[in-house]
This record gives sequence, structure tokens and C-alpha cells, in this order.
Amino acid sequence: MQSGSAAQAGVQWRDLGSLQEIHTNEKEVTEKEVTLHLLPGEQLLCEASTVLKYVQEDSCQHGVYGRLVCTDFKIAFLGDDESALDNDETQFKNKVVGENDITLHCVDQIYGVFDEKKKTLFGQLKKYPEKLIIHCKDLRVFQFCLRYTKEEEVKRIVSGIIHHTQAPKLLKRLFLFSYATAAQNNTVTDPKNHTIMFDTLKDWCWELERTKGNMKYKAVSVNEGYKVCERLPAYFVVPTPLPEENVHRFQGHGIPIWCWSCHNGSALLKMSALPKEQDDGILQIQKSFLDGVYKTIHRPPYEIVKTEDLSSNFLSLQEIQTAYSKFKQLFLIDNSTEFWDTDIKWFSLLESSSWLDIIRRCLKKAIEITECMEAQNMNVLLLEENASDLCCLISSLVQLMMDPHCRTRIGFQSLIQKEWVMGGHCFLDRCNHLRQNDKEEVPVFLLFLDCVWQLVHQHPPAFEFTETYLTVLSDSLYIPIFSTFFFNSPHQKDTNMGREGQDTQSKPLNLLTVWDWSVQFEPKAQTLLKNPLYVEKPKLDKGQRKGMRFKHQRQLSLPLTQSKSSPKRGFFREETDHLIKNLLGKRISKLINSSDELQDNFREFYDSWHSKPTDYHGLLLPHIEGPEIKVWAQRYLRWIPEAQILGGSRVATMSKLLEMIEEVQSLQEKIDERHHSQQAPQAEAPCLLRNSARLSSLFPFALLQRHSSKPVLPTSGWKALGDEDDLAKREDEFVDLGDV
Repeated sequence: MQSGSAAQAGVQWRDLGSLQEIHTNEKEVTEKEVTLHLLPGEQLLCEASTVLKYVQEDSCQHGVYGRLVCTDFKIAFLGDDESALDNDETQFKNKVVGENDITLHCVDQIYGVFDEKKKTLFGQLKKYPEKLIIHCKDLRVFQFCLRYTKEEEVKRIVSGIIHHTQAPKLLKRLFLFSYATAAQNNTVTDPKNHTIMFDTLKDWCWELERTKGNMKYKAVSVNEGYKVCERLPAYFVVPTPLPEENVHRFQGHGIPIWCWSCHNGSALLKMSALPKEQDDGILQIQKSFLDGVYKTIHRPPYEIVKTEDLSSNFLSLQEIQTAYSKFKQLFLIDNSTEFWDTDIKWFSLLESSSWLDIIRRCLKKAIEITECMEAQNMNVLLLEENASDLCCLISSLVQLMMDPHCRTRIGFQSLIQKEWVMGGHCFLDRCNHLRQNDKEEVPVFLLFLDCVWQLVHQHPPAFEFTETYLTVLSDSLYIPIFSTFFFNSPHQKDTNMGREGQDTQSKPLNLLTVWDWSVQFEPKAQTLLKNPLYVEKPKLDKGQRKGMRFKHQRQLSLPLTQSKSSPKRGFFREETDHLIKNLLGKRISKLINSSDELQDNFREFYDSWHSKPTDYHGLLLPHIEGPEIKVWAQRYLRWIPEAQILGGSRVATMSKLLEMIEEVQSLQEKIDERHHSQQAPQAEAPCLLRNSARLSSLFPFALLQRHSSKPVLPTSGWKALGDEDDLAKREDEFVDLGDV
């Protein structure tokens, strides 16, 4: 059934026996009724029986018989539940999306196999494949054999899957609205979810007070009802001296919008560029307007603003999309032979994708901005065409590095709400949920999560959440029952949910947010989202707090670079012209400081910080040298059995640490009993981690995978490296992907 090279590699692709064995299996399976579980509002569209789903298990593939169905929410395979699942080992299950479910938004590419040739499927088909391969955006690969399925059912299921995953959609036709309508009276929010949504003026005032930014900045409601700009949220924060009528002038463009304030008074701001104009008269008006705006945020020597033009002096969205398109192909593996063949040239393929280099550049840019704010006490103004892509990414990373509150789970979720959801990131377009324009699809938010993972991986005790939390958050991008990642702006959400519409008779729909984790996971599974090694910052009593200066401990050991006073001639005009040129779309080659001076300040700041012990509740910088930027193994490798380390990697270490934590808790309880204390019992560590020997490095997603004792190495493609006898000697030289 497969090529000869696969057989040479020792990979057995079993055709599941003869037709007689298939009919025997059919009799056995059809006696059992496999129930299709539908969500509220979900409808069955088409189905096919006698479908064989290939199951990859290290060195071989075998098949599971069942039904393949397509609904308006997902593609699902219904096999023998009793043989497919082990109830003792499936405690980390998603309640919305099952192991054999693919939401329609999660489908990336669909392939068909015709006479052993793999071809991309799209549009109307004249001939239908004997095998269907589905590549998912969460990097799962599903393979279905349709050889024994009735011809009419094959046509129906293949055509249905292609149409409902690839055809352009209208926003109102998304399953999100069907679910919200059907579950309107049953929607219950999690009382433990204290995420700040930033959809009220009170939320913004609270954030200003928390960051001590209310001395220089104010929350405004000038855009309430989206009367000024549909791109901006109803409420946001601007510099106190800025007249509110300025917001009206260019529909929110050219306005410095506050993101965050540092303990030393410096602030992070963002601004969208003014519309490009050719008329000299309009250009003069824009220049005069920006001149006035700039005076509100640049008042030397007391306040100096550094501008960062992310549109012309940083990454392009096209670079990000191209890099990720190459990168993801390294993990969409159809079989074991393909895995080992690509493993030979793994590092060259990884480097050529440039994905890790893009992560490094993002982290470096965030550190540069952190240095300006922390060491030089300068305000930083991020510039971008719409301030809704790279501005969201960089501003979030800066806050994650500088504000320990953002490293708690509630703080991190609130950060995403503030900078991404309310910041107007176009999730609908960037995730291509409507399939209307492939050119708009760019994984900016996934790039952000990958950057966050680098920080979590390098500094685990500093974060209240785990890498598993980040992984399931990335998966939630494609689950259309949550409103969080399915709109381009707050205005678009409110309008389509009936809150801004003219029909006052109908009741506005209430949508779930992704932060209600109880919708997806049981309490026991949710324990894997919380880092047991995280220690909250101790609260100081009034005596300790009195007279204390709010500075990061890091800064006390760093050479403080004083802000440069402005030259007597031309500085303000030069800086204003620089800002105007950026905002009017004219590319320039230099920023405020020379590139050499910027590099020197960055290196001194970076090296000084890493030379001191880490304060996990203070400033936090990542290592960005070559080998320090790694592949997010749990997300990208979790579905590949060959990439797993049995009983190894961090899961083994975590298992031992949790055993120690349990022992300490047990001793504490005994001490409390002696003192007749009536304390509530501590939460137990997840029992899935009790025995690390039966876990893999990609736990908890690879828990059910079975493994062979040795990897099967292909003979084809290795001839240039030596004969087969040399391979055994060199086996220990191979680098496992999980450690990359």
C-alpha cells in the first residue's frame, strides 16, 4: 500500500487485512451504537460509514473502524469507544473538542490520495480520493481510508468537508452565533474568573490606579457608542493634557494611547498612523495637528519620548507568515518514515524557516524598549499603521517583562484583554476564520504565545501558569464557542451581538469568553494549568511599606543612565519632524538615538541584568542568544510519537517536585493537627504525575501514545553518512527534538 522505502525503513503500513476481515469487524462494530454528542445549536450535515482511521504508533500504523461525520461545528470520527480510550488515563480531556474531533476552523489543509499520489483538495472534485488526509492548525494529522466506504457516501463526506472548511463564510453564519442563540439561557459564567475585561470605564481607571499612571493619564469615554472610531474600544486612556476633541480630528489616528506605566513614571504608548495624503494642504494640517499632540507627551527635560516605528524598522507581517508556513511543515508528519527522513536535516530546515530568529527579534525589541523605560526613564511611543498587530505583540511582551502582575494567570488574561481584544487585533482576519482572504492570515498572536513560552521555559518560578496553559490557549483560537478570538474589534463584536443594533426588542446574546476554563476542562485537569512552583509575592505590612521606594531590585544594581536634556537648538522641531514623517508614512533610516548608541545601551543593560540573581517578582529578561531560543516542544511535537522521551524531560522533574510538595503538605497537616488547627486541606497534585515512568516528555497530550523500545531509522537517505553498521555507533549522537 506504501512505497518500498517505507518498507525498508521497517515501517509497517498494514492494510488491515483482507476484505473478509473488514466485514468481520463491521459486524462487531455495528452491534455497538456510537453516539454523536452535539453541542447546543450544532447540526449534523453529512456522514460516511465504514471509514478506517489510521492510528500512528511509532513504527507502524493500524486502523480503527468507524463513522466519519461533519457538523456545522466539527469533523468527528466515531470509533469503538471502549477500545480507543483508557478511562484511567484520560483525565486531561477537553469537554468541548474530543480526541477525534476537528473544529472546522482548525482545518488547515485537506489532501487526497489518488493511486498513491497525494494532492491538495479544493473546490468541486471530478474524482474522489481513496484516502483523505487532514492537516490541522494545532498540527494534528488525520488520515482516513475511504476504500471500503460506499461511493455516494464518499462523495457526500468529502464534498461536505471541503465546502464547510474552505468556502468563504459570512460572520453571522459562524457556529459562534448558533451556539450563543441555543445556549442563551444556559450560559453560566465562572465565578472564579476575575479577569479584567476592560469593557467599562471603571476597568481602565482601576488599571491606571494599579500602575500609578493616573497622575499623568486619564481614562476617556469620548468613543462611547463608537461614535468617533469603530477601530478603538469604547473606553481608553490618553495623556491628561490632550484635549478630547483631538480624538475626533482623524477618527482616533495620530492619538497617543496609553498602554502601561512603569514605577519610575515612564510610560508605554502606542499610536496609529494618519491616513496617507498627497495634497500639500492636508499634509500641512496633519503636520500641525501632530505638532500639537507631540507637545502633550514630550516635555524635555522632564519627559522625553522615544519613538519606535514598528511598520518600517521592524518585522513585516509577510515575514511572519512566510516563516511560520515553513516552520509548521516540520511538524505536519504523515508517517514515521517521513519523520526520520526529515530528522537528518532537522537543524538546516529549522534555521531556514527563520521562525526562531523572528522570536529572538521580538524579544530583543521588547528588551530594548524595557531598557529605555527602566534605565533611561524615557516614555516609549510605538508606531504602526493601525497599531493593532506588532504594537499588541511588543507592548504585551514589555509588560510581561516589567510587571509581575502580568505573570499571574488573572494578570496575563487581563493583559490579553487589554492589549489584544480591546486593542483591536483583527483575530477574525489574522486567523482567517471566514476564509475570505488568505493574504490577511498571519499568526501574530501565536508568535506572541511562543515568545511568552520562551520566558516561561527560562524562568518557570516567575509564572503562575504553565506551558500547558499556553498550549491549550493556542488551541482555543479555533474553538468557535468563545467570543474572545473571533472578532476584529470590540465594535464588531457589540454590533453583531445586538448591543449596538437598532433592534431593541431582541435580547443581546451573551457569549462565553475563553477565560471560563471550566467550560473546557474538569477541575482535576485545570490543576495542570497552574504552576505549583509559583510563589506569590509576600505582602508587606504597613511598617515595611512606609518609606519604601517602588523600584525593581534589578534597577538598584544597574548603572542609571540619566535622560539627556534637549540641545538648545532644534531638538524639539527635529523630533517633531521625525514623528510626523513616521506617521505620514515616509520611511526614514534613523531613530532618535544612533543605532550604535542603542546597541551599546542594550548590551550593557542586558549583560548587567543577567549577571545578577533573578528576582522573580521584579524585572524579568529572557536569554536571547542562539541556543537559548528553543522550539516549543509541547505544542509542536505533542502529536508525534517518535519525538517523545519516555519518563523524561521536565515532566519527570515536575513529578518528583510534586511528590516533595505533597510530603511537605502532609507534614504540615500533622503539625496543624497537633495544634488543633482546622485548616482546609490543600489541593492535591494531579494524580497523573504520580508515576513519571509511564509518562512522556509531551505530557499531558501524549499520555495515550504507545511506544517502541527503539526508534526505527530509515536506510534511505543515510548512505552519505556511512553504512548501516556505523548507524548503531552513531545513534547516541542524534539530538532528540524535545531538547531543541
